[in-house]
Amino acid sequence: MELQKIYNENCLDTMANMPDNFIDFIITSPPYDNIREYNGYEFEFEKIAQELFRILKKGGVLIWVVGDKTENGSETGTSFKQALYFKEIGFNLHDTMIYYKNNPMPTTGNRYHQHFEYMFAFSKGLPKTFNPIKEETKFRGLANMKNRGETGSLHYKKVERTSEKKVGNVFFYSIGGGISTKDKIAYQHPAIFPEQLVIDQIVTWTNEQDLIYDPFMGSGTTAKVSIITNRQWIGSEISEEYVKIAGQRLSENFSHNLF
Repeated sequence: MELQKIYNENCLDTMANMPDNFIDFIITSPPYDNIREYNGYEFEFEKIAQELFRILKKGGVLIWVVGDKTENGSETGTSFKQALYFKEIGFNLHDTMIYYKNNPMPTTGNRYHQHFEYMFAFSKGLPKTFNPIKEETKFRGLANMKNRGETGSLHYKKVERTSEKKVGNVFFYSIGGGISTKDKIAYQHPAIFPEQLVIDQIVTWTNEQDLIYDPFMGSGTTAKVSIITNRQWIGSEISEEYVKIAGQRLSENFSHNLF
């Protein structure tokens, strides 16, 4: 199967050509709940989920970014239904992370502004790779220091130590024009990934030269980040319009023509 390519077809057709246990890591955001019109194409969730499980290597991770539509005054709960189905077919729900939008579109009505989407991490067995993102942490306090004098009394001195700790599982990103990406053409797609979100997840769950798959490639963010981070990649995108957007975006960023 040809790598470093976006296949302009239904992801079920692409995955049908993949052997079992072929992909190291999958990251995507599906066209859930018809929140956006996806050029009229159908989303066959259960078939797609089963194929994703088949093609993912043991120890591989799937990052599934999803939210819920509000219909007739109630959220659909699609995100939870999908998470439970992934578990039913054999995935571990390794972590429920949050993709928090610092600057979401304001909403009307008697609800608070919707700031987040779920970012489920499903694994096929235990994840084989984990390169945690860390942040600096400082400790300030008092340390006991025994006086060596005749009195044997104690005295204290102020100490400060710097170390690192894993970040939490809520990831904060600003979004919008010129923020999610600097690539102007990407905004011709209705819903693009923030590049930093994909960077954070790819670096966490994969190593260089691992093979990454995005079944809904959209504007090509997963492909671009895979190239930047020295990973191999494959994408599927059923919309010819979006494939052209992704192809032009990658060609503008990299010296070689990928399409």
